[in-house]
Amino acid sequence: MGCSVGCRTRLNFGKALSKVSVCFTMVVIFTYFFYCLTGLCDSAPRQMFDHHTVNRDYDVSDRTYDNLRPPARLYPHHPGAPTPWNRTDTSTGAALHRADEQVATLQWVEGGLLPQEIPESTKENLAVNGIPMSNTFESKKFPQAIIIGVKKGGTRALLEFLRIHPDVRAVGAEPHFFDRFYEKGLEWYRNLMPRTLEGQITMEKTPSYFVTKEAPRRLCTMNCHTKLIVVVRDPVTRAVSDYTQTLSKQPGLPSFQSLALKNTSTGLVDTSWSAVRIGLYAKHLENWLQHFPLSHFLFVSGERLVSDPAGEMGRVQDFLGLKRVVSDKHFYFNQTKGFPCLKKPEGSSRPRCLGKSKGRPHPQISPEVLQRLRDFYRPFNLRFYRMTGQDFGWD
Repeated sequence: MGCSVGCRTRLNFGKALSKVSVCFTMVVIFTYFFYCLTGLCDSAPRQMFDHHTVNRDYDVSDRTYDNLRPPARLYPHHPGAPTPWNRTDTSTGAALHRADEQVATLQWVEGGLLPQEIPESTKENLAVNGIPMSNTFESKKFPQAIIIGVKKGGTRALLEFLRIHPDVRAVGAEPHFFDRFYEKGLEWYRNLMPRTLEGQITMEKTPSYFVTKEAPRRLCTMNCHTKLIVVVRDPVTRAVSDYTQTLSKQPGLPSFQSLALKNTSTGLVDTSWSAVRIGLYAKHLENWLQHFPLSHFLFVSGERLVSDPAGEMGRVQDFLGLKRVVSDKHFYFNQTKGFPCLKKPEGSSRPRCLGKSKGRPHPQISPEVLQRLRDFYRPFNLRFYRMTGQDFGWD
């Protein structure tokens, strides 16, 4: 009987040991497959985010202009996307692996990638191994070029034409920072700017800067090397256009003649009226030249922007140091509106023109009043021609 009990004990122990072995084997197999599947998922390619999907800093009209732009040259990466750093070779693998670990500190936020503090060693590793760190991320920068004037000169048309260029990013609305919101601070201003890649130009346009006394000093405080673009137009035609715009908003506005002239009988021009005062280009330019050299300015003819948009855009692109991308192929002349429009982009059913507020018919103004204004502006125009070295042909 003792032998029988001992045999049964050994038999039960053997069965328990077999069960434990089977369970251990199953755990090992399960663990093996789990790590295999994990490795397979990690090695699978992930979709890269498109540059225009990430950038949300433009107004709705940018969607149309993005269709006209040539493809962007660089695309940002989100943390899960394959990057050019994930390559290894016998000479640079270790350095790139260290760089990958440090670049993992990037933060993905609404609107794009914001690089946190990236160690200098990381940048050096990337630079040594031929990876342009500065070209990888979008960031908000102060504008390198600003359209500072003039109102009703053609500034909106110029900005929209420029936004076709793949290396230009611009704010849609007028920031009015240097004339109205300067107390909000430079950081507030910078946050209004769109995100740009290395090599792209940030721009904005606020026409009232040109006639604001404090604007040149304030802008120079930010950056005295900013490029300044001024779109000018025959001051008489500009004044009538200015009046027409105001009249559309205030139908009870007094007549153009009563606002332009202090006294109808004497014909004395009222320079206190803003529509007249803006056209004194020479006086406003004098204020700007106290802070910026003439070489920092480009004066664009509003008339030639209508008659030869590609030619004027060529001058603008040269001034900004851009390749001449915007050309004749982008424009056609709209006979109804009386100015050029952008040809329709691919996938769009119609061409793109400026809004209904552009190209309004002007009210009838007495020829005598218009002549009086031309006589008044003539010496200021000639002085402006001498200052800029350009004859705009307004006389």
